[in-house]
Amino acid sequence: MGVMKDNGVVYKGVDDVDLGPNSNEFYLRANVKAPRMAGFVVKVFAWLLESPIFGGILLYFLKKNNLIHKVAERFIAYVRDSSSPEQQMSFFINYNVEDILKQASESTLRYERGEPISVLDGVPIAIKDEIDCLPYPTTGGTKWMHKVRKCTSDACCVTRLRLCGAIIVGKTNMHELGAGISGINPHYGAARNPYNRSKITGGSSSGSAAVVAAGLCPVALGVDGGGSVRLPAALCGVVGFKPTFARVPHEGVLPINYTVGMVGILAATVEDALIAYAAIAGGHPSDQSSNIVPNVGLPLLKSANYMSAEIKIARYGKWFDDCTDDIKACCSNAVAKLSDKYGWKTVEVTIPEIEAMRLSHYLTIGSECSNSISSYLEKLNREEIGWDVRVGLAVYGSFHSHEYLNAQKIRQRQLKFHEKVFSLADVIVTPTVGVTAYTIQDDALKTGELDYINGAALVRYQIAGNFLGFPAVTIPVGYDESGLPIGLQFIGKPWSESLLIYIASAMQALCISGYKKPEVFYDMLAKE
Repeated sequence: MGVMKDNGVVYKGVDDVDLGPNSNEFYLRANVKAPRMAGFVVKVFAWLLESPIFGGILLYFLKKNNLIHKVAERFIAYVRDSSSPEQQMSFFINYNVEDILKQASESTLRYERGEPISVLDGVPIAIKDEIDCLPYPTTGGTKWMHKVRKCTSDACCVTRLRLCGAIIVGKTNMHELGAGISGINPHYGAARNPYNRSKITGGSSSGSAAVVAAGLCPVALGVDGGGSVRLPAALCGVVGFKPTFARVPHEGVLPINYTVGMVGILAATVEDALIAYAAIAGGHPSDQSSNIVPNVGLPLLKSANYMSAEIKIARYGKWFDDCTDDIKACCSNAVAKLSDKYGWKTVEVTIPEIEAMRLSHYLTIGSECSNSISSYLEKLNREEIGWDVRVGLAVYGSFHSHEYLNAQKIRQRQLKFHEKVFSLADVIVTPTVGVTAYTIQDDALKTGELDYINGAALVRYQIAGNFLGFPAVTIPVGYDESGLPIGLQFIGKPWSESLLIYIASAMQALCISGYKKPEVFYDMLAKE
């Protein structure tokens, strides 16, 4: 691959870049210079961006058990409690009591006949409100999407869960249009972290992470376009699993981020994630690309002997350490445990141009979001859109086709770099996020907020999974000094989901004895 030039920057050919541990490649930290904005300030900023005169100027600078029915009733009572004025957890956008009880009754009858469909029969599973799921409208976290795009059938992944007998319990809260990482939604409330109600859950699959952490569901589905499954999973202390791009059909998911978005799983344990993955993975008959998708492989976790495997883990030290001290110490300790207990080897590598990849992903996801909803925006009353998202959409709409194409050149270049890394190791390890959950401030509740500095830290390790389509998984490995969860992430080669689940299970086995229940927790199977 020859020399590449992008906006005055001349890149060396991929073959000329040293990826070894002693590489002289410079690690460029994200230099995000933007104040936090919320409340009246974010309103003013949105107005300025939308104005014909000031908008162009600002954008120029910016772009730089058989008790199923009883469990269902308990679930409904707990959801109501979580929504009370005292709790205000804002887990769900929509749930239907009659529909939940109907599904529970059907599952109970199957068990009474001795004919359960699968291990998922009667298991409550929540669905992010970016995924079609009857009888609910699909809002995408907005107040308008369901008015212009009707939900007429279940998404493929939801259909597959129903065929296994799962009880679909409702649509979880999310960051509006998936266009943010806090999970603060001005229309449906700020999804709150069960480990500390004053903290964010992370986004955009905020409600899905929170309901699993709070014990309401062992599994929830999310959509991961920029870490939107793994990020909230890490902040809420649950497992987050994003398969390879196209491994799970995207049919019936809002087509907002069509080359980076992917249905993912949030689960209480790795085993729960594996079961849900087995249910929803596999090509769709109407999707031509499914012809090139390899068959789904599943690891045997119960009989796994982790010491018998010879696994090499790639670690880029400068990148790995670009996080808070608590996260660095906790994640480093977790990786050391794998080596000490199982004899797995850590290989030091260099992954060049990570900041260029982050910016290229942002340009790509923003362009695709803008393109997918542009026809709706022309007819839409902007008052129906959250202020933080209005700012985002103004930025997204300013991107040009040549910028999008340059971002795709960076994408291909990064694929080459990662191919070289994967020739040296089986997986790449990183912390999942650079900071733990931060505080929800009152001025953001009605407007959303723009916090690009915390945002850059939260997505720092997420991008390769989406921009390059790689599978990735996050596992809880400890807590910071305030008791907030910390996650460790493994990124795999395309179609290596089985290996990732195996490694995640090994990591979980070393950490699970130290797991703590959150302060907001509902025990669905408690004895009365």
